Amino acid sequence: MTAQPDGGRDDVGSETVDSLIQALARYDSPTLANAIETFDVQPRDVGFANSRIRCMFPELGPMVGFAATATIIARGAQGPDWAGAGNEGLYRHVREVRAPRIAVVKDLDDPPAHGSLWGEVHATIFTALDCLGCVTDGAVRDLDQAREIGFHFFAAGPSVSHAYVRVETVGEPIELGGLEVAPGDLLHADQHGVLKIPLEIAEELPAAADRVIEAEQSLLRWVRSDEFDPDRLAEMRARH
Repeated sequence: MTAQPDGGRDDVGSETVDSLIQALARYDSPTLANAIETFDVQPRDVGFANSRIRCMFPELGPMVGFAATATIIARGAQGPDWAGAGNEGLYRHVREVRAPRIAVVKDLDDPPAHGSLWGEVHATIFTALDCLGCVTDGAVRDLDQAREIGFHFFAAGPSVSHAYVRVETVGEPIELGGLEVAPGDLLHADQHGVLKIPLEIAEELPAAADRVIEAEQSLLRWVRSDEFDPDRLAEMRARH
């Protein structure tokens, strides 16, 4: 599976993609992160957002989908010469990305998270646009309403106001929480945080995750058994 410049995918069929999404959603993000390491396609300290981006609704479980990207500003009134993409630009861009979609939005304010693009209205609108949730280093609000809708919020935290929020750019590579995200990137997010799935190994990842789980459980079964020997811990950890 490879990405296309417009944020779409190659000729992989929708049924195959849907099956892959469902398969990845069965695992938590630490298990998938461990599975990615077995392919040695990237350093172990990249490919995930740091703890500044928090899962606001852990009870909703994993979110897996393709990224639509944008940047926002919430400070300062919008002047007559402002030429940003606006909400309409973001709505168009989201529809260009293969579903299921995740809106990934970088807050350009310094410091960020002053005003929120995300509340009940946008949670409802983006749900209608086949969007599962948002990932932002900015703020979110209307938490009860968004949770009831089932729209995932991954954010720096809550805010009471939208302030002067407006969408500056859409459809460009961005960085937030130490994670680089481009349109069409495949993301997995849950209570632990946000993980990017390398597309070149995505279809092999569920089987690799199963191998990781079995190796870990084999070690834990030994630790819990009558055969446990503290002097063999290093040996058994290396073996598993």
